[in-house]
Amino acid sequence: MKRAKCIMVQGTMSGAGKSLLCAALCRIFHQEGLRVAPFKSQNMALNSFVTRAGLEMGRAQVMQAEAAGLEPDVRMNPILLKPSSDTGSQVIVNGRVRGQMDAAAYFAYKKQLVPEILAAYGGLAAEYDLIVVEGAGSPVEINLREGDIVNMGLAELIDAPVLLAGDIDRGGVFAQLYGTVALLAPEERARIKGLIINKFRGDVSLLTPGLAVLEERTGIPVLGVVPYLRVDVDDEDSLAPVLRRRDGRKPVDIAVVRLPYLSNFTDFLPLEQHPLLGVRYVERADALGAPDLVILPGTKNTTGDLLWLRECGLEAAICRLAAAGTPLLGVCGGYQMLGERLDDPDGVEGAVRTLRGMALLPCETTFRPEKTLTQRRAEIIAGPLAGARLEGYEIHMGTTTVRGQAFCRLDDGREDGCVCGNVLGTYLHGLFDRGEAVEKLAGWLCARRGIDPGTTRQESRAAYKQRQYDLLADGVRAALNMDALRRIIEGGAGR
Repeated sequence: MKRAKCIMVQGTMSGAGKSLLCAALCRIFHQEGLRVAPFKSQNMALNSFVTRAGLEMGRAQVMQAEAAGLEPDVRMNPILLKPSSDTGSQVIVNGRVRGQMDAAAYFAYKKQLVPEILAAYGGLAAEYDLIVVEGAGSPVEINLREGDIVNMGLAELIDAPVLLAGDIDRGGVFAQLYGTVALLAPEERARIKGLIINKFRGDVSLLTPGLAVLEERTGIPVLGVVPYLRVDVDDEDSLAPVLRRRDGRKPVDIAVVRLPYLSNFTDFLPLEQHPLLGVRYVERADALGAPDLVILPGTKNTTGDLLWLRECGLEAAICRLAAAGTPLLGVCGGYQMLGERLDDPDGVEGAVRTLRGMALLPCETTFRPEKTLTQRRAEIIAGPLAGARLEGYEIHMGTTTVRGQAFCRLDDGREDGCVCGNVLGTYLHGLFDRGEAVEKLAGWLCARRGIDPGTTRQESRAAYKQRQYDLLADGVRAALNMDALRRIIEGGAGR
C-alpha cells in the first residue's frame, strides 16, 4: 500500500509561526493537486472544535484542514490538552476526554499514547499523498526530551524530514536557529533539512551575510525568509495574549472579557471582520468603559473565572452596565456565569461545590462529568437577533435549566440558551460564523447608537477564510525555495 510522504515543521520556540507555515504548505500543495492533510500529535490549547462525528480537536489543525480543502478529522490532532489550572489539564485522546491530569502524571502517562498517535498518523498516511506535520514549542526543551511525542521523538517515529523555523520578529533569530541545532543530538540534527526565518520586516538583502554564516555554522541550507504576513486566520491558542486594541475607525465598540481560561475566542473573529464592529479584549474593570456590547466568552474553568471576575471588580462593573441597559452576551461558560447558581456536586470544576452566579439570567447550571460534544444548526427565536440561522457546536460539561425565554431552537427541536431583556446567553460556539447573526447584531447595535449601517455587507466567513488562505500561500510560496522543498519531501529523512 502506498504511504504518504511527509514534511515536519518545528520551531525554535512557541509562537515562531509553525501553525501558519503548516497551513501555508497545506494550501500550496493542495493548490498543486496533491491530497494533503495536516497532523499534530499533541496540541495544548483552549481553542477547540467539534467535528461532524462529535469529536473534539484543536482549532489549529481545523484551520490547516480548511487550508487543505478538507473537513476536519480528529486523526489530525489525536491528543489535545486543555489547561484548567497552572499545573493541570484535561486530556483528550481521539476526541474524547481521557481524564484530568497534572503535569507530572501526564509526563509519566504520555508514552502509553504512542500507539494511538501512530494509528492516527497511519490512517491519514494511507489516504493522502502528503502529511504536513507540526511540532510544538521547541525540540530542545532538553528536560522533556525523554518520551517526546511531538517534536524529534515523533519525527523519529514517522521518519520525517524537518524544517526548523525561527522568529526574527522577536529578535535573535540567528542565535535561535544555531542554538537549537547545536543542542540537538547528531542523529536529530541530521533530520533538519532546511532552516526558515519567519516574520521578517524590511529589506531581505540586508540579511544575506548572516544567512551565509548561519549555513556555514550549521551545515543546513536556509530555504527562505518569510515576510511578516498580515493574513487573518484563526489563532492557534487562547493562552497567547489576545489583547487586541479597539479599531478607532469602527463606530461600534464591543468589549470581550479576557478571562484567565478563555476558550474559543475564535467565536468572535467574524465580528472583528465586520466593517462597523470594533472588538477589543479587556481584563480590568477600569478598561471596560462604556461599550455598546459586552461579551462573556467560553472558559475551561467557569467557576474559577467567575471568582476571578468577582475578585477583580469586573463582575460588579458588568452588572452595572447591564442594569443600565447595555447589551450583554454570554457564550458557553460565559452563559453559565450569567445564571443564578452553579452547582458542582462531583467536583468537575474544582473544590467549589456551589457558587452564586451573576443572576442576570433566570437559569441554573449543574456540572456533570459527561462532556457534551456535538455540532448544531439552530435558529434564534428571541431577542434582537431573532430569525438568524446558526451553524455551531457545543463543548461543555453540565446542563442548564432555564425558567425564561430560550435563545434559539436547535435542529432537533430542543431549545438552547436564555434571553432576558438586554442579556442573552447560549451554549453555541461558532454562532457568528454563518454571518446572519453578525448582520442582525450590527444592525441592532447601530440602531441603538443612531448610526446608519448603510449598505455595508459582510463577506461570508467561508469566502473570507478561503481568500486569506490563498494570500498566506502566495506569501510563503514566494519566499521559499520551493524546488528545494520538493526535493526534501521526495528524499525524506535520509541523507
